[in-house]
Amino acid sequence: MKLWILVVLSALAAGASAQSCSCETMKWATCEENPCRCEILVGNNMKQPLDCTKLIPKCVLMKAEMYRAKKGLDTRTGGKPVESAFVDNDGIYDPICESNGKFRAKQCNNTKECWCVNSAGVRRTDKGDEDLKCDELVETYWVRLQLKHKPVKGAVDETKLKGAIADAINKRYKNFDKSLVDTVEYDPDARLIVVDVKKPMNDRTVDLANMAYYMEKDVKVLPLFKNQEKFEPTVGNQTLEMENILVYYVDEKAPTFTMKHLSGGIIAVIVVVVLAVVAGLLVLFFARRRQNQQYKQAQHREMENM
Repeated sequence: MKLWILVVLSALAAGASAQSCSCETMKWATCEENPCRCEILVGNNMKQPLDCTKLIPKCVLMKAEMYRAKKGLDTRTGGKPVESAFVDNDGIYDPICESNGKFRAKQCNNTKECWCVNSAGVRRTDKGDEDLKCDELVETYWVRLQLKHKPVKGAVDETKLKGAIADAINKRYKNFDKSLVDTVEYDPDARLIVVDVKKPMNDRTVDLANMAYYMEKDVKVLPLFKNQEKFEPTVGNQTLEMENILVYYVDEKAPTFTMKHLSGGIIAVIVVVVLAVVAGLLVLFFARRRQNQQYKQAQHREMENM
């Protein structure tokens, strides 16, 4: 009888141990026991070890997403804060990651076309060939989260909004430092919340891109967490469910985009605008010139009549 009890207890302990070994920050991870270790596939027979006590680096997440997309598995396929801010217009690609999970400064997406990225993996230069030089990985020190929430009953208490946003970020994204939530602005008519998250320049201890990427997933598609809850701040008695998000990135150095790789349509619009401005200035010039001539002629007639 005692032997059976020991067998049952051992089975229960094994089951409890299996449940405890899981990756809360990555729902696609596979985990093994003794000791507990988790990893994720980022390529054919390529497994990336994970530290599930933290948010998974964005570069690793993008590689995993690209691999899953290729295999047909489940995946996701306020304005600027400053003039140098920019958004990710290129979408997901298959990045090269450093051993610490950070993006390599130069990315080529397995092609002969390359570009430089920031610490968020977002392109910050024109695209070039394989000889393109990217001297360093430029750090993103400021992200602007432009959030739109679904309609709610009653007015949102704006005086409590910043605290609610900071608390929700801290709770949802692995104890993210809520003191980095710098400002929160709110437009009740548009249901728009603009959140500026900043860290000191030259700080390399916090990666803002990881938090922003997890939030994008929470709002736009399906959460990356094993727990499928979403980013929903509670303001007083109101829970704000988000329906859209746009992320702006501000780097320690401004990006170096030029006009040479703009599409023909955009260049055509710019040319039309410039021509319109020039034409307007010419019209104004000739109109003033004509007025001056008429004034001089009138003065001449007055002097002759005198």
